[in-house]
Amino acid sequence: MQPESFTGQASLVTPSRKRFFIMLLLFITVVINYLDRSNLSIAAPALTSELGIDPVHVGLIFSAFGWTYAAMQIPGGWLVDRVPPRILYTAALLLWSVATVMLGFAASFIALFVLRMAVGALEAPAYPINSRVVTTWFPERERATAIGVYTSGQFVGLAFLTPVLAWLQHAFGWHMVFVVTGGVGIVWALIWYAVYREPKEFKGANAAEIELIREGGGLVDMQAKTVKAPFSWVDLGIVLSKRKLWGIYLGQFCLNSTLWFFLTWFPTYLVKYRGMDFIKSGLLASLPFLAAFIGVLCSGIFSDWLIRRGASVGLARKLPIIGGLLISTAIIGANYVESTAWVITFLAVAFFGNGLASITWSLVSTLAPARLLGLTGGVFNFIGNLSAIATPIVIGFLASGDSFAPAITYIAVLALLGALSYVLLVGKVERIEI
Repeated sequence: MQPESFTGQASLVTPSRKRFFIMLLLFITVVINYLDRSNLSIAAPALTSELGIDPVHVGLIFSAFGWTYAAMQIPGGWLVDRVPPRILYTAALLLWSVATVMLGFAASFIALFVLRMAVGALEAPAYPINSRVVTTWFPERERATAIGVYTSGQFVGLAFLTPVLAWLQHAFGWHMVFVVTGGVGIVWALIWYAVYREPKEFKGANAAEIELIREGGGLVDMQAKTVKAPFSWVDLGIVLSKRKLWGIYLGQFCLNSTLWFFLTWFPTYLVKYRGMDFIKSGLLASLPFLAAFIGVLCSGIFSDWLIRRGASVGLARKLPIIGGLLISTAIIGANYVESTAWVITFLAVAFFGNGLASITWSLVSTLAPARLLGLTGGVFNFIGNLSAIATPIVIGFLASGDSFAPAITYIAVLALLGALSYVLLVGKVERIEI
């Protein structure tokens, strides 16, 4: 607790804006994070041809990331409550980037499968750390914008940097796709360690900014409250027993199902079921990701604008999420059109909605018990990322015939169920006290 005189003096000084530099750090980290998730899809055609891997085993390699990423969410969240972001993010970035570089030297199915599992496991703490950092550094009225900006990084990597990876593969071979993306991550891990600090320790963050964050609901003192106790099944039971939290858990599963359709089956849908050539489909595939990028930016700005206009936190956070999920159901329109332009239009609208709904982490920050923020984030990301396993498998089953329509319908139905989860289960948005 700061002395009253100090607080009074802080209020007379213009707050610094170092928190927006932290937002930039998170944005770059998420770009790298998603490049390391998607680089395999770029390298896969050449890689599988050179190594003689059949489509069944390719599917297993694609799924390997999802199994370990989901499985390690709860342990990852547990670590977030105990290890400072500066240390934990550096270690995670460094290790998953090394595993990514090693993928460039893999020469068998087993090596690829094991290394992709390693990347999934080591990336697991990333989004819980992001949530922890934003909750520490941003007042409630700016938090959705911060989350929207860093979340947009996942679509920046996919929409704008995919052509760079494709060029790397064409010019230097598929091996260099992994070596370069992993190498960038190693360099960034060192930069993160050198630059990131908690609000009170960050050079240039003045007392007025810290007080602004604190008064706005930011947990600037979280570093002093880092949990030292061992893992508790009681704590896990708490975050698994709250109806409000289940509302966001199930909603995240439904939201991520649309994302994983685009990360896995989308190019195949365009080429195999819509008859587009590979180059044309690659160009068109970037358009929905661009739409999602715009949706993400709109979501955070719109949500925080509502708060500044006097709307409740619940309305400001839930309206973009529920609205975005409902917009995502537009994907079903692709089942009823034949022209390429209309197919891409419906898919782009749906992915825009997915981006608009992507500030779901803002509700983790707002609802989670303060002592269990990391564990709650881990459970939230664990259940949400079960879609990384389920979506490719279910779509593969539904699309086993000549029609992809049942798979598109499945994605649309899940988007609708996600909206209902936020409407019926979450209820009033307020921090859960324990």
